[in-house]
Amino acid sequence: MKGSTHRRCYCRDPHTGKPLGKKCPKLSSRKHGSYSIRQELPPREDGTRRSFSRAGYDTLKKAQADLDHVRALLGLTDTDDPEGMRLIAAMLEEIGNEKAPLPDVEETRRRLNAGQDLVGSLTVAEWLDRWLAGKRIRKSGISRYETDIRIHLKPHIGHRRLDRLRVSHLSDMFTAITDANAELLEQNAQRRAAIDELATIPWKGAEHRAHRKTLKSAIDAMPPFRRVTGPATRQHVKATLRAALNDAIGQQIITFNPAAHVEIDPARKPKALVWTDERVAVWEQTGEKPSPVMVWTPAQTGAFLDSVTEDRLYAMWHLIAFRGLRRGEACGQPWSETNLDTHSLTVSSQIVQDGWAVETSQPKTDSGFRVIALDTDTVNVLKEHRERQNADREEWGTAWVETGLVFTQEDGSWLHPGKVTDLFERLVAASGLPPIRLHDLRHGAATLMLAAGIDVKIVSDTLGHSDTRITRDIYQSVLPHVGKNAAEATAKLVPLQRKVEAEEVARKAEKVRKKAKRAKKVQVEGEGKARRKKRKT
Repeated sequence: MKGSTHRRCYCRDPHTGKPLGKKCPKLSSRKHGSYSIRQELPPREDGTRRSFSRAGYDTLKKAQADLDHVRALLGLTDTDDPEGMRLIAAMLEEIGNEKAPLPDVEETRRRLNAGQDLVGSLTVAEWLDRWLAGKRIRKSGISRYETDIRIHLKPHIGHRRLDRLRVSHLSDMFTAITDANAELLEQNAQRRAAIDELATIPWKGAEHRAHRKTLKSAIDAMPPFRRVTGPATRQHVKATLRAALNDAIGQQIITFNPAAHVEIDPARKPKALVWTDERVAVWEQTGEKPSPVMVWTPAQTGAFLDSVTEDRLYAMWHLIAFRGLRRGEACGQPWSETNLDTHSLTVSSQIVQDGWAVETSQPKTDSGFRVIALDTDTVNVLKEHRERQNADREEWGTAWVETGLVFTQEDGSWLHPGKVTDLFERLVAASGLPPIRLHDLRHGAATLMLAAGIDVKIVSDTLGHSDTRITRDIYQSVLPHVGKNAAEATAKLVPLQRKVEAEEVARKAEKVRKKAKRAKKVQVEGEGKARRKKRKT
């Protein structure tokens, strides 16, 4: 295909104003004007001609180098590969229109052989939008991805070309997030200090009112309270980007995933702690919880359930406390999957929140679909709950909303998971017990099952975990008496010499004590006989 270089200038005839073109007398000087190139490209699918043109070269050498570069790109495909020729031609046409730099020949060869986009101008933001639009997961999961993309990924790396994203770019992003956290903490502290100061200023008096007005204006001008991006959120942002880039690799758009190699601080999950007497005493004095995740002892769990026996949702609290259902699973449990005759229920659906809106969905994982065995007491509790619900149905009449769920509002409609959590917190506060979250009832159920000696595999299946390691790592907070018994049993397995000697000394001491006790008994009996004999005489 034809290609050429030529030189031109933009001088005009002073009388007519028309371009002089090749008639310009200054073109005899090599320093006058600039060079241009033009390379004919394979025709479009409709047969129309197209070409690659570029101007503005100050030397013929530079113009010829780019023309050779274009021809090298065209030479990457053979004449018997019309699809390859079409892709190369489309790439060069786009590059020419956008005045973009010519791509590397070898990189283009690799992309062409791998079936990847040749232009490579797709940005991270464009790919994230395309990736998110193609996701087919539940709405709450989409919302979480969208939040990560909108708040963190697009502002920091959205402008970068997808194929040129590097680990260093991601490291800079997470460093910027950490720096922003420090700034947010400082701003929150300043706003909190101003609000606390405002609370100390009296309302009466012109001077006080003026001071309050000034301080209120200052507070209004401050940034609002904002949450920092914690380690768990940063890990989720990384996971979102990693998933999106893995899909880009799967579609042969890129070959390397930098999100798989960037290092950030790990998110340490808080360990569950039991509300021992000592911890309860500290909480009563300070009001502070030792850990975000706290578990009641069996006695505390029993005290709570006894305190809420008259609550309309008592059966729900009972079921979560003993069988470890998740909040959404309990709210979405249907009667059709609850067989009280066989003492079992099947978890097959749940009610989840997306913001404040709610929707039904299936469990997130295959392990979430499970059959849970019920004890006799729980079955009796559910039977009483069903009778109460039937009475409510008759009382509401035609206004009753038939959802078929085990736990509902007074009119039979869905329970809102957020409102269930609020109700639980009020009931805990009214009980006078140390605080736990509703999800901590699930932790407590796992702890009780493990303390009762139930095999960890059964506990894991009951809770709907995909791996028993999750059960061990997260939910096994050892109760005090269980830990003590385990320690005693372990210590007895090791035959230490000092332990043998100590036990021998203890046995001898016990033998001497018993001998002295018998002697004392004989002495007392002898003295008694002597007194009785003396009285008779």
